[in-house]
Amino acid sequence: MAAADLPAWSEAFTAAALRQVLVAGPLGALTPEWAWGGSTGRGVRVAVVDSGVEWDHPAVGDAVRGGVVVAYDETAEDNIRIDDDPHPRDVAGHGTACAGIIHALAPEAELYSVRVLGNDMAGRALQFANGLDWAIQHGMQVVNLSLSTSRRDYYALFHELADEAYFANVVLVSAVNNVFEASYPSLYSSVISVAAHEGRDPWTYYYNPSPPVEFGAMGIDVRVAWNDKQYLTSTGNSFAAPHIAGLVTLMRSKHPELTPFQIKTVLQACAANARQEAAGG
Repeated sequence: MAAADLPAWSEAFTAAALRQVLVAGPLGALTPEWAWGGSTGRGVRVAVVDSGVEWDHPAVGDAVRGGVVVAYDETAEDNIRIDDDPHPRDVAGHGTACAGIIHALAPEAELYSVRVLGNDMAGRALQFANGLDWAIQHGMQVVNLSLSTSRRDYYALFHELADEAYFANVVLVSAVNNVFEASYPSLYSSVISVAAHEGRDPWTYYYNPSPPVEFGAMGIDVRVAWNDKQYLTSTGNSFAAPHIAGLVTLMRSKHPELTPFQIKTVLQACAANARQEAAGG
């Protein structure tokens, strides 16, 4: 998808919006150095719910610790079968791209592949929901969701899962839809929602004072890992979300006591536009 084809989510981060952002008092003391300076992500388990992660791709080093394949199976209980995947593979490339971005920012984090999509990047919402549930139940601390469902009949199920993650101290980072259409779970307040923003620095991101989209991160013309040891350049909100997931992973490693609510607050305070306002810019 070309940059020109993306929805104008980045309009939320224009100069007019920046003037609405003011970090004062205690929040002004929160800095990127305090939040994640010196952190490598060590000890944090990150699930990538996607098309799988190519476990031996150079872009993920030796960080992949295993995972599962969530398959639709009419003969299985509740029509879902979950199989262990100790040496995961990626059937489309998308999941490896997201995992590679997270690994570049948090190289000592442990990555887990939760494959819910097929080689055509299609999957059932029920697979997605069960993959997210697996991540919550198996001790993941950060979950990257560069996928969504727009089916309204799954609104309640994903809302319940998002709340379950929130109260279990699991941070969900979700890309918003690449088209102007409501999608879940990115629109829930307990989830960190991310859209693509122009920029070439993976460490620079922006806060949106007018949600539901909350943060903008690098996601346009990004060089990403792909399956079969390949790399390519691609654009999408899918690649903005793992930039934020990587920063969240660093925070979880350095400040394990922080709750999802507190992590979102720190992200807001450390955003480039918020720091600019705090400095009187």
